[in-house]
Amino acid sequence: MARPTSIRDDDIFAITDKGNRELRAADTLLSVPDLQVLVLVDGFSPVAAIAERAPNVSRTEIDQAVLKLALAKLIVNTIEPESDSMSSGFSTITVPAGFFSSLSADSSAEAEGGASILKQRGYFVRIARRSEAQDRKQGSWTTILVIDDDMDVQKLIRTYFVLEGFNVRAALKKDDIPIALRMQPIPDLVLLDVQLPDANGFDVLTRMRQHPVLKNMPVIMLTAEATREAVLRGLQGGADGYVTKPFEADVLVTAVKAVLGLGSPPKEKKK
Repeated sequence: MARPTSIRDDDIFAITDKGNRELRAADTLLSVPDLQVLVLVDGFSPVAAIAERAPNVSRTEIDQAVLKLALAKLIVNTIEPESDSMSSGFSTITVPAGFFSSLSADSSAEAEGGASILKQRGYFVRIARRSEAQDRKQGSWTTILVIDDDMDVQKLIRTYFVLEGFNVRAALKKDDIPIALRMQPIPDLVLLDVQLPDANGFDVLTRMRQHPVLKNMPVIMLTAEATREAVLRGLQGGADGYVTKPFEADVLVTAVKAVLGLGSPPKEKKK
């Protein structure tokens, strides 16, 4: 199909296998608008509807993102273009919703409503917006704050990240969070669950982004909330990544390193 040179309200795009892989990549350089558009594309909604569901992104940014994703073959136009050489033209053909995403063996789609559900195991996105990571001194330890009330998850994360050379700090409920954030050394990154016993992780994220000291602290949402709406809420709220449960530990480690711009942290502390 022809690559688009301009975007119309009624244009419809579907995510490709390559696009699905990009959403599950450990390290993507796609911008926030690009990621939001990629999350919303499902081979069902026209561009105008996509724009309505991403109110924090301007229409110009939406159009630019669609063009960029199409040129990168992460999405594809699902409407056959009309012919300029035949007076009768071709009839408009719309590919069924979910057609392209269903080509991937490990992708899933929601039958009802024709909208894809992002419940692939290990799905996450990374927004590459951290510049402070380049200032990290060689040999310094990285501190991670895990906000999650599931003790099994806490134990798993601590085990793997300590082996990778990270300090790990935990907060189980709302009252623990400000204490854990104030402790020295200040966390370099927060892994934040959405479903806390006495708080909502998205609300915690919003408060952090409004705080003058915490607004730039990297946050990766770590949650079983895997719907398109939840992922968008995390991205629009300023999350630097989004990892769904159940997750594989090496996938999470890769995501954290990607967000922080780290290679392999030191295995031993300097005395």
